[in-house]
Amino acid sequence: MDLSFCGNDRGNAYSVDNGVLDNGCFVDALNLVPHVFLLFITFPILFIGWGSQSSKVQIHHNTWLHFPGHNLRWILTFTLLFVHVCEIAEGIVSNTQMQSNHLHLFMPAFMGFIAATTSVVYYHNIETANFPKLLLALFIYWILAFITKMIKLWKFAEASLGVQYLRFCITALLVVLYGLLMAVEINVIRVRKYVFFASPQRVKPPEDLQDLGVRFLQPFVNLLSKATYWWMNPLIIGAHKRPIELKKIGKLPIAMRALTNYLRLKDAYEEQRQTTEDPEKSPSIWRSMYRAFGRPILLSSTFRYMADLLGFAGPLCISGIVEHQDNRTEVVMNKTGNMTLGVYFMSSTELLRNTSVLAVLLFLALILQRTFLQASYYVTVETGINLRGALLAMIYNKILRLSTSNMSMGEMTLGQINNLVAIETNQLMWFLFLCPNLWAMPVQIIMGVILLYYLLGDSALIGAGVILLLAPVQYLIATKLADTQKSTLDYSTDRLKKTTEILKGIKLLKLYAWENIFCDRVEDTREKELTSLKTFALYTSMSIFMNAAIPIAAVLATFVTHAYIEDVRLSPAKAFASLALFHILVTPLFLLSTVVRFAVKALVSVQKLGEFLQSDEIGDDSWRNGDMSMPLESGKKYKYPGDTKAINRKERYRMDNYEQPMRRQLRPTETEDVAVQVNDGFFTWGSNLSTLSDINIRIPTGQLTMIVGQVGCGKSSLLLAMLGEMQTISGKVYWSKLPDCEILLDGNISKNRYSVAYAAQKSWLLNATVEDNITFGSPFNKQRYKAVIDACSLQPDIDLLPFGDQTEIGERGINLSGGQRQRICVARALYQNTNIVFLDDPFSALDIHLSDHLMQEGILKFLQDDKRTVVLVTHKLQYLIHADWIIAMKDGSVLREGTLKDIQTHDVELYEHWKTLMNRQDQKLEKETELDSQTTLERKTLRRAFYSRDAKNQIDDEDEEEEVEEDEDDNMSTTTSRRSKIPWKMCGRYLSSGGFLMLFLMVSSKLAKHSVMVAIDYWLAAWTSSNPRNESLTNTFDNATNYKQNYDATQFAEYRSYVPVFIILCGAAIALCLITSLTVEFLGVAAATNLHHNLLNKIIHAPIRFFDITPLGQILNRFSADTNIIDQHIPPTLESLTRSTLLCLSAIGVIAFVTPAFLIALVPLAVTFYFIQKYFRVASKDLQDLDDSTQLPLLCHFSETAEGLTTVRAFRHEARFKQRMLELTDTNNTAYLFLSAANRWLEVRTDYLGAVIVLTAAVAAIWTTSQSGLIGLGLTYALTVTNYLNWVVRNLADLEVQMAAVKKVNSFLSTESENYEGSIDVSQVPEDWPQHGEIKIQDLCVRYDPMLKAVLKHVSAQIKPGQKVGICGRTGSGKSSLSLAFFNMVDVFEGKIVIDGIDICKLPLQTLRSRMSIILQDPVLFSGSIRLNLDPECTCTDDRLWEALEIAQLKNMVKALPGGLDAVVTEGGENFSVGQRQLFCLARAFVRKSSILIMDEATASIDMATENILQKVVMTAFADRTVVTIAHRVHTILTADLVIVMKRGSIMENGKPEILMEQEDGLFASFVKADM
Repeated sequence: MDLSFCGNDRGNAYSVDNGVLDNGCFVDALNLVPHVFLLFITFPILFIGWGSQSSKVQIHHNTWLHFPGHNLRWILTFTLLFVHVCEIAEGIVSNTQMQSNHLHLFMPAFMGFIAATTSVVYYHNIETANFPKLLLALFIYWILAFITKMIKLWKFAEASLGVQYLRFCITALLVVLYGLLMAVEINVIRVRKYVFFASPQRVKPPEDLQDLGVRFLQPFVNLLSKATYWWMNPLIIGAHKRPIELKKIGKLPIAMRALTNYLRLKDAYEEQRQTTEDPEKSPSIWRSMYRAFGRPILLSSTFRYMADLLGFAGPLCISGIVEHQDNRTEVVMNKTGNMTLGVYFMSSTELLRNTSVLAVLLFLALILQRTFLQASYYVTVETGINLRGALLAMIYNKILRLSTSNMSMGEMTLGQINNLVAIETNQLMWFLFLCPNLWAMPVQIIMGVILLYYLLGDSALIGAGVILLLAPVQYLIATKLADTQKSTLDYSTDRLKKTTEILKGIKLLKLYAWENIFCDRVEDTREKELTSLKTFALYTSMSIFMNAAIPIAAVLATFVTHAYIEDVRLSPAKAFASLALFHILVTPLFLLSTVVRFAVKALVSVQKLGEFLQSDEIGDDSWRNGDMSMPLESGKKYKYPGDTKAINRKERYRMDNYEQPMRRQLRPTETEDVAVQVNDGFFTWGSNLSTLSDINIRIPTGQLTMIVGQVGCGKSSLLLAMLGEMQTISGKVYWSKLPDCEILLDGNISKNRYSVAYAAQKSWLLNATVEDNITFGSPFNKQRYKAVIDACSLQPDIDLLPFGDQTEIGERGINLSGGQRQRICVARALYQNTNIVFLDDPFSALDIHLSDHLMQEGILKFLQDDKRTVVLVTHKLQYLIHADWIIAMKDGSVLREGTLKDIQTHDVELYEHWKTLMNRQDQKLEKETELDSQTTLERKTLRRAFYSRDAKNQIDDEDEEEEVEEDEDDNMSTTTSRRSKIPWKMCGRYLSSGGFLMLFLMVSSKLAKHSVMVAIDYWLAAWTSSNPRNESLTNTFDNATNYKQNYDATQFAEYRSYVPVFIILCGAAIALCLITSLTVEFLGVAAATNLHHNLLNKIIHAPIRFFDITPLGQILNRFSADTNIIDQHIPPTLESLTRSTLLCLSAIGVIAFVTPAFLIALVPLAVTFYFIQKYFRVASKDLQDLDDSTQLPLLCHFSETAEGLTTVRAFRHEARFKQRMLELTDTNNTAYLFLSAANRWLEVRTDYLGAVIVLTAAVAAIWTTSQSGLIGLGLTYALTVTNYLNWVVRNLADLEVQMAAVKKVNSFLSTESENYEGSIDVSQVPEDWPQHGEIKIQDLCVRYDPMLKAVLKHVSAQIKPGQKVGICGRTGSGKSSLSLAFFNMVDVFEGKIVIDGIDICKLPLQTLRSRMSIILQDPVLFSGSIRLNLDPECTCTDDRLWEALEIAQLKNMVKALPGGLDAVVTEGGENFSVGQRQLFCLARAFVRKSSILIMDEATASIDMATENILQKVVMTAFADRTVVTIAHRVHTILTADLVIVMKRGSIMENGKPEILMEQEDGLFASFVKADM
């Protein structure tokens, strides 16, 4: 019997003469008992348990209750498994030393391994089912196992076998482990009392798990699932079927929410404030961060150290394997073993000489190292996210309490606050991510150098020296990179500004044929940006080059010096171990420069944060710190960081109610009918000069109070002073307290008295729907809402919006005009159910009809009927008659206060002054009524914007069109395949736009570089194994020295003959590194240059229709975000992707060359890898999108709050805004956490794959006895694969996201351009055409787009030279379309326009448009100089420009400006009034002396005075030219020579105005009547 349990080489194997326990074999058999017992008990339970799932506690995940000592138990079990593996190995190796097989050496160990595995599976199932009674089986198993192993150990000790024998050590370890597990089990009994106790403890699952919304399970799953992110599988694999949405990722667990972390950080911060003696010294943010988040960082660093130390196992195992593979031929004669108890005992070191054991050890070390590394990453990411949430909450709280003077005096700009939120918090978060590196890297470097020294001696120090010397260079490059990036950013902002201007004024540019001039302006800026980008590319490629070249240089230096200074020949084992060590050393050195840079940035960020947190807050001495507290509606747990000095610490942290600061109560002596009273108030905006002085006023309750006075006399400041926004120098503001009757039975307050409805002068909108902006957090009441909308006459505007009052408005939504914004703000103030309403000049942006309506319906009816106290600041004195109380202000103090009657009797002078002003306003009023009101105009522009967008709605988003085509058969498979496809087509498009020469260079140099790299290592293998017989040249020192000398000459010559080739190869590799890194980066620059150039040209030459149907934001996105991605992000990703892919491929190639058997194992590995990357890429893309889309609302919320601070505070909505901020932060953090967890998921899996590759390569190498040098080569390469596999996938995923940018840009490149050529050559057109200005319109039909119906139908007319023609008609009758047809801007599909005998459709566009002039409805000015605006082509003399300005009545104004014609025009001409801008446009039309001028409603947006000037100029300066006026108001064309009346795209009437007036029932006559 070959396989006997005790072996059959000795007769007495089974005899128990000396006592049962003295037979070693029997002791081993006894060890089997507990294992078998456990398997017998647990298997039935497990099968029954799995059969009936119903017994489990119903929680939505099956992970839950962790019994006490959960993690410890998992760690101990894993250690136990490892020891069992060692025991099996030891048994098998010892068995080879025996004459026959002794099963008892390894069989019990094997069973132990199975039992340990079963124990952990069994435990997990009991834990999920929460059925602790079944743990008794495990308890008994641990006791039995402990006893049997003790017996074995005792027997060993009796036979005086000590620590020098491996089996003794293993048995001792097992005894310890079983003992510890027993202790863990006893502890569970102690805590849960499930047995031996009368009252077992009931346990509820943690709060998070009862909440079905929490989907982030990392903190709750068991240790194995934590380490491998197994719980992410359903999410990542499910992403294939349908995209991951916000619902799917749920909420954050409580411990990670921003509020929790904010309180932790706040406590740490405040604690320092309490403990420091010096009250001036601000608390250190670093210290608070360490207090709040120090522990996880320490944990992460521990993991990191473990991983780094395990990383060195790789090179050591390789050297072991190679060395022992060499020595296999010489059988080890001197056995150090020992035959006791009839079996072989091996010494502790002997096991490590076995190559198979080393291979398994290498595999386990790799798996552990990678697990620890990913755990370290995960912990830092989680902590970083927690820190970011806390910082954001802290900044937000501070924003809510910033003093207004800070904001207005410019100490804290919005930009700074946005930077704090967007940049500084992220810098700190990134610093935390990289922070363990700071202390882990030096240790790693030192360890690496020590090991190298141990392997190679002095020459190792030279190699390390090369690395250390080049490290500062890398740091230098890194700082340079950051600087270049800054300058690039400046240029691109500049370019964007210019592009935006072009796009906004594109209509004008096309009409004047100036698009190319302005296009060149953008191209110039782009040139500068590209120069900067080239520098950036150069530095990036240098950085990549250093990274690749340093290890080659170090290896070169080391091995060459080793060949010349050491007399010991370099063995393959040492050579490849040191090669692997150099690979390990490069990473920390490369990262170190990055980490140091981030550390510097973090220091700056913290300094900025500290300054911000220390900046002034709103005054403490106002009523804000009242002692009552008002419960928040939602009972959310909130803290209001009140005044630290006033309230003691316990009070301040009352979590259960948000401490709502109250208005101070009135002294009982004061009268009840005053809502607000100010006594002796002196208020300031921060400088010690008082803005408001000696204020004594009272605001009567339930009355309408008006505050009037000149501009800048402090009316708005007075409102803010009453709201407590100004700093009080002296004096008091009293707010009346609640009358008791108004407090209802349940203690709720019927009207929220503590909040003031406040409409600021500068309107402030939230990024939300119209409805949300008006209700502003109050409950929705339909009737009330409707009344408010009517009072503010918002209904017509709402009807125009695409989704009615559900349309998003604000920064990111639809842009409304000033009047519309203001009316929404007033509506918000009216809708709020507050006792007091402050309106700050609500009429400023409204025209007269609306003001009257608002005054009557809104203020007098709606507010007064409600008996609300209204304070109204206004300039419209005609409303004073409605006021119950008037406060007149002058220069920061109160001039008069009282009713209108009082003032009439007491201050006649003031009253008379008002009267004259009122008369003047009345005259203005009459004028204004003649004009078509400004509101209709605003509505018109809004309608135009949407009219043009409707057509686009069919093909809403560029991406969707393509998806629609693919989705016709919308079954699972197609969507799946589409989402996992890599956009190869786009990659091709991108690479080809970089130019084929660069592409060829890149590909060939990449391939050459990797081939040379492999050649270097192969040469090293050949070199080191050239003479394997002699381990040392001094062949055992006994021999005489003369022998050594002869030996030297030949041997060394041969040995060193390898050096020159090695040097040449290394040099070539370094040169190729440089070339590849340069080609990739410059290929990127070339592609970016081409793509942007083509995009700009395509868009600028697109037909005007394109701009009508494409939202401006979308076009701008192509120029900002997408161009930025193409410029800066794609090249490094591409470089990294090609490098890691080629490294992996060359590694696999080398392993396959060394051990062809490896190829068999490669097939399943490749399949696994394919599926991992496929699933990951889809999920990663979704999560990336979620992260991006949740970040924007968060940043917007911050800037919004900072802008509308006074409003939020007046309304008392701080709590609601904080709640919103916390929700937004948590949503964004959830997305980010899932994204980083998905990255960990991928990396753990690819790392394990890499470990399997190493194992298969090692095993294959051991079994095929090939040359030891080659084995070293194969294993070294296998080790590098583990590092690069996950980069391949990560870069693929990144590239896929980034290629979307190329796709979007590309979708614009396919737009049709306008036909610029024309069928007539320019030379055939007379120089001075059109010399007369005669226009014949013949049967003209026009449409905007071949898809749309005609807007002009068969129009015919004739205009004689020099005639003044007026065209009128209702909105939408086709007047403007006709003016565009003169310039061939629209699609003329029938008929023609002939000007001076030439059909304009045949002319080249440039010629046609440059010979005619037009003045548009809204004046467009470009930033630059006045000269540029009048004459961008620079063809005219200064005299001509001055002449034009004189005609437009602008000469004196321009003369007064600094620089005259070269005076600055800001963006959009904001530094001139609308009227002046319109006059500039007139001057512009005049500079171009064309004989035809078209005025498209040019007088619509200007006041009467300017309009009269315009009319005069047209009559005089353009006397001899043909002028076509498109009239908005009929009275402007009564003096014309010819009037054309249009309706629905055709001409209804046509003739002299006098004649048309006489036709009573004619259209023109009715227009004139309506306009009178």
